[in-house]
Amino acid sequence: MAKLNHKQQVISAKEGGLGTFGGVFTPSILTILGVIMYLRFGWVVANVGLIGTLLIVTLSTSITFLTGLSIASIATDQRVRIGGAYYMISRSLGIESGGAIGIPLYFAQALSVALYTVGFAESLGRVFPGISEKMIGIVTTILVSVLALASAKAAIRAQYVIMIGIAISLISLIFGSPLESATSSFMDIQTENPENFWVVFAVFFPAVTGIMAGVNMSGDLQSPNKSIPTGTFAAIGTGYVIYMALPFILAMRADTASLLNDPLVMRDISFWGDAILVGVWGATLSSAVGSILGAPRVLQALAKDQILPSFLSWLGKGSGEEDTPRLGTIFTMVIALVAVWFGDLNLIAPVLTMFFLTTYGVLNVAAGTERFLGSPSFRPTFRVHWILSLLGAVGCIAVMFLINAVATIVAFLFVGLIFFWLKRREMQSAWGDIGRGIWMAVIRAGLMRLSEDQEPKNWRPNPLVLAGSPTKRWHLIDFANTITHNRGLLSIASLIPEGAMSMDQKQSMTNNIREFLSKRGIQGLVKVIAANDRFQGVIDLVQSYGLGSLAPNTIILGDSEDPNFRGDFCRMISKFHEFQRNVLIVHKVDKGKAFKNRKRIDVWWGGLKGNGGLMMILAYLMNTSLDWRDAEVHIKMMVQDEDAVDPTKENILALLEEIRIRAKVDIIPARARSFDEVLKANSGNADLVFLGLAEPDENFEAYYEKVQERVEGLPTTILALAAQEISFGEVLIKKDTME
Repeated sequence: MAKLNHKQQVISAKEGGLGTFGGVFTPSILTILGVIMYLRFGWVVANVGLIGTLLIVTLSTSITFLTGLSIASIATDQRVRIGGAYYMISRSLGIESGGAIGIPLYFAQALSVALYTVGFAESLGRVFPGISEKMIGIVTTILVSVLALASAKAAIRAQYVIMIGIAISLISLIFGSPLESATSSFMDIQTENPENFWVVFAVFFPAVTGIMAGVNMSGDLQSPNKSIPTGTFAAIGTGYVIYMALPFILAMRADTASLLNDPLVMRDISFWGDAILVGVWGATLSSAVGSILGAPRVLQALAKDQILPSFLSWLGKGSGEEDTPRLGTIFTMVIALVAVWFGDLNLIAPVLTMFFLTTYGVLNVAAGTERFLGSPSFRPTFRVHWILSLLGAVGCIAVMFLINAVATIVAFLFVGLIFFWLKRREMQSAWGDIGRGIWMAVIRAGLMRLSEDQEPKNWRPNPLVLAGSPTKRWHLIDFANTITHNRGLLSIASLIPEGAMSMDQKQSMTNNIREFLSKRGIQGLVKVIAANDRFQGVIDLVQSYGLGSLAPNTIILGDSEDPNFRGDFCRMISKFHEFQRNVLIVHKVDKGKAFKNRKRIDVWWGGLKGNGGLMMILAYLMNTSLDWRDAEVHIKMMVQDEDAVDPTKENILALLEEIRIRAKVDIIPARARSFDEVLKANSGNADLVFLGLAEPDENFEAYYEKVQERVEGLPTTILALAAQEISFGEVLIKKDTME
């Protein structure tokens, strides 16, 4: 079991780190203003018109803005360290959820390096025919990797130059002139056979998904809590203003055919056409730089949190004062070079987009859940209502299916496989997650809805097993687990003498019992108590154990054959009955197998009322369990008169048909024999016997002594005492509510 302590957590950003403009705004805005803006915006306008384009831009940016709100909420609640989105998710939703998102996010960013460098090479090849696009892609990938290896600050400075180039291209576009074929009314721009609105939306949406570029630099920021919200919103706002202005320029200056068929139409309507080429190249290179900066840092955080296999732990090492992940950068460069060499990433590109959107969706879920639960530990200075985060998550999922339903399913499956792989590794973290808070909210809601009134149709055993040492009384736990069918609430209690153990030893014993149960596939709660008087200690436990209406309704314990303790034992059973807890005393004769071959269950029955109904339900539950599915249930009853055999049998068979329980009916005439003689003669070969107990009274101790004599020599016998104020007959027979 991998366990993380505070020393193994990822490191914080250092003094003198990047600021808001260089560390968040610049990489984010350069990724937003990318190749789609230059090469696909005209196509968008031609297909859906000006109004449609403005609507697509607004809807797309709204989803990004909602995600930005969630990011700001998480970032102002915790110190966001290296790893960006992975760090946020893992510290909120848990190590498994963080890893399930972090690993795909890393591969998406690593392969994005190849996507952008191949795009750069292809655009360069169109301007300079004859050059080797593959070699250009390889050289470009190596150069941006070397730049990232040198320093994150150096790479950011390079992005400043690229941003200046993009700014020049936009200025050139603003002061450009229309084509000779341009229409006079930009409201008429739209092709005769346009693409579906949502198809166009899906093509455009990746243009606004660049906000993670800044978040991924969290470990290099001087003040991530301030820089991430400010820089992210500034980038979203700037991108929105530019994207809302460009459609007017395109619609006024170019005709439909040019917008639809010429990806570089901006070059023809700009004041200096080649500035658009500078912008296209700058956009691809800046995106490549952003990816080669972000991917190794996510990888470094994954390695430091021991998410990656142990043989890749070296990827968590950093170099220099900036803790630059040079080894991770080289590893990422190799992956990108392999992708560039094969060149065709068209098949995996949609899946990569899905991974980015999955990250956004999960971030929204994390922020929304934290806010909804109102955990005292979640105290962001930037507060966002959980409904806004929920809208962001729904928007991300909807867009994923609109872009590519198959790729969405592939992404979900991949994330799910990683989650369950990490879950099986049983990883533990020092920071915890909100999973416990979610379960607490669900449990609270369930408890409040549970009625205090017992409803027979919903009854099931919720046993409390007085197991003592579980290894010595395993048959009690085995029996209890059988009748719960993994649906009832099973509790196992052990009692130790007062002062025999320290609190640490007591906790260690509790953990050992839990581990013992887990290895045997038993799901149950464990309670270890200390008391001077063991009988009084158990009485106090049964009286107080439980929460509201959710308390054990059935006590399962072993028999006590020591006459020195019979009085205390019977007083304890009387108290259980007084507390309205059903009691099942398991009388086990030998030290061998408690239930022999599990082939036959005998129920000595006296009708549906009281003990009879309870025993019938328990026999049914056992017979429908996996371990007892091949057993036969025998309903046994002794009658005094031979003439009563057939009528009694017919009545019981009719009742069994009504309650839909399969069982054989054995009606045994007394023939001058006592019940004890009939019992031993007819149940000696059974694997389990159910007998009812009389209600405790002032003579209960003497009565119980006779019961122990009665069961002497029988197979394992369950002595059942019904105590709840419900009719177990109604549990078996569904009454018509209209009667």
